Amino acid sequence: MTITRRRAGLAATTLATLALTAACGSSGNQSADTPTTDLVQPAGQGTSDYGSSGSGQGDDGYGGEAGGNDGKAAKKWPSAGTLALRDADQLGPVVTDSKGMTLYRFDKDTPKPPKSNCSGSCATTWPPVPAEGAEAPAGIAKSALGSVTRADGTEQLTIGGWPAYRYIKDKKAGDTKGQGVGGTWNALAADGKKAGAQESGDVGVFNQPELGEILVDGEGRTLYRFNKDSAWPMKFGCNDACLETWKPAKPADRSKLNGIAPKLISTVTRPDGTRQLAVDCWPVYWFTGDKQPGDINGQGKMGLWFAVSKDGKKITTTP
Repeated sequence: MTITRRRAGLAATTLATLALTAACGSSGNQSADTPTTDLVQPAGQGTSDYGSSGSGQGDDGYGGEAGGNDGKAAKKWPSAGTLALRDADQLGPVVTDSKGMTLYRFDKDTPKPPKSNCSGSCATTWPPVPAEGAEAPAGIAKSALGSVTRADGTEQLTIGGWPAYRYIKDKKAGDTKGQGVGGTWNALAADGKKAGAQESGDVGVFNQPELGEILVDGEGRTLYRFNKDSAWPMKFGCNDACLETWKPAKPADRSKLNGIAPKLISTVTRPDGTRQLAVDCWPVYWFTGDKQPGDINGQGKMGLWFAVSKDGKKITTTP
């Protein structure tokens, strides 16, 4: 009996040692936004960069699994780093962290004043995004970023006053599995509002921090006018090699516009026969140098290329 108990004790000690090694081990070549220790996960659940993968034990009321944890939220999560805007299918531009993981807001939180009402098992399923280390990209105003002190004393990132979260069922960059969960969770837009549906080919208004309200296509790309084009009589100054850098915007459906008067939208036919979107009769383009929604790297290029306002006018302000 004594030998049996001793063997059991040794086995338990060995397992505990292995568990601690797995939980606290470090490769020594982690990136700056990776925590120095891994998270200890609820028993029986796998891990990912952002926490537990879940065990499918039923809904806990927040879109996660009921049971399998002690009701305490993990408190050490990766920094968001430099945020980004990513065009999501049927949602338009959504906020992501530096690794492309979608950030969400919770309808039961409040933005004024900022307050998180997601804790315990909710915060295990929806890990709060740390405020420390988060930076705004070109398409998000720096003033939109803030923080709120949670009940456990940690500082959580806010966007437009809304506390930001990740979702543990999102496993790869671009996933939006948390969208609409429980009717209370939504991907974040650049201003903290809920990301809205915007189908490809549409034209909408985007509030760019430096230029104000500008026109974007259905993928969130800034639309530009070229001074060497003309509206009447119609003339195309961007041809041949120019079109490798400045791509003609696709025609839009007038019934699917967002924030712009339908009368300003038309379609023109280029010399090669392709059809191009026109705003207030001016052909418009997107710039290959813009890498994410909200980028305005083409603004003022060569003194000839300019973003377009929601009333169809060119914006001459330069960043």
